[in-house]
Amino acid sequence: MLAALGLLFAAVPLIAWGMVTRTRVIGSVCGAVLLACAGLLIAVQHGWVAAHTVDAHALYALCTALLVALGGSLERRQEGRAPAEWVHRRNGAVGLLGTQTALTLCGCLLYVALAGASVPSARAVPPLPPGLTVLAQHNGCGSGNCYRLLEIGSTSRLSRAEIVRKLDRPHETCRPNGWLLDRRDLCVGVDDSGDQVRLYVTLSDLMD
Repeated sequence: MLAALGLLFAAVPLIAWGMVTRTRVIGSVCGAVLLACAGLLIAVQHGWVAAHTVDAHALYALCTALLVALGGSLERRQEGRAPAEWVHRRNGAVGLLGTQTALTLCGCLLYVALAGASVPSARAVPPLPPGLTVLAQHNGCGSGNCYRLLEIGSTSRLSRAEIVRKLDRPHETCRPNGWLLDRRDLCVGVDDSGDQVRLYVTLSDLMD
């Protein structure tokens, strides 16, 4: 069901463009770009491309609407004034894209505002330097954030101090979880205060 909804979401700009296009060359070029964008979004939806899903959907809705508008403007310059029946199709396409864009942005903003803290994605864990390995992994949530905790060992019998130096993370670093809408803090650091060297990734609540 979710896969079908994802495909429908990706297809809306293509449907809208099919309603308004009037030329072979511009229509084909714009359609090909829209198809490529739809394919990229589907890849993000299925996890084949590493990207923040909420941000990807918001950016897709905005960019494809602008692309359809640009293609329509170029066709108007080439073809001149359109017949009355085309105006009705254009109004339908505008309504379709406008509805998708508005619902997408509202849904994404609502999701980010209400999502709270969640266990960070495995993709947020930085790659380990050669010679280091994950001995154990724990996930959980505390007050205002959730975490992914990895116990780090060595395949070449390095000491704890050498493992810490090789991880090269003297200080905790933080960045936004997404690159457009999701501004929750995603932090990565190293804890060597216990028996094991631990690499942690935390994701905080937006209101924390």
